[in-house]
Order: sequence, then structure tokens, then C-alpha cells
Amino acid sequence: MVSFKEQWDIEMALEVLKNQSVESSTWSEAAKWIMLYGPPELQEVLRQASSIATNSCFPQLEPERYTDSGEPCYDINKIAEALGVTKQEALEKIAEMENEQGIQHLFDASETENIQ
Repeated sequence: MVSFKEQWDIEMALEVLKNQSVESSTWSEAAKWIMLYGPPELQEVLRQASSIATNSCFPQLEPERYTDSGEPCYDINKIAEALGVTKQEALEKIAEMENEQGIQHLFDASETENIQ
């Protein structure tokens, strides 16, 4: 099975993002690939857009901590509540994403910094 990282390259992902008639699920996959594996400057642009979208769609969610690399960390209970799922369902989905992407998304408080 081909890993998610190997399914795309930057040229393919950018081509999908600029195509106005592509299906939303394909567009989402391309954007996710860039956020995870694309060049840092594009990752930052998408991170900012993601933050704006999160604030707009889920105004009750605010980062409580940050990783060493500056990624916002949210309380899992608040994420589950905002999405209308149980904490366990949210944890399972995040674990699935970690497994698929090979990237850590769940962090213990000792791995993060307080917001100053």
C-alpha cells in the first residue's frame, strides 16, 4: 500500500489546488498533503488559512498550548464537543490520522508550551 506521503508531490498538489472544477475531497487531500509535506512557506500559508477557518467555524475553540514548532494544541474534550462526537471517537480519529500520515497530532502537556 502506498503511504499518503507517496500519493502526492508538490506539482500534483498545486495543480489540484488551482483547478476550479476538482472535487472537494480531492482538493482537501491536496491541501492536507501540502500542510504535512509541502515547502515550509506554503505550509505557513495554509496554517494561517486553517487558523482563520477554525476561528470562523469553531469560535469556541482556542489553542491552549503550542508545540515547540509553534503548532496550536487544543483540548481534546473541546474538540469532541465542537464536532458533536465523544472524546473516544475524537481520539480514535486522531490516532487514525497519525497512523496514516506518520505524523504526531496528539501531544501530552509535557510536550507543549503554555501560551504566554
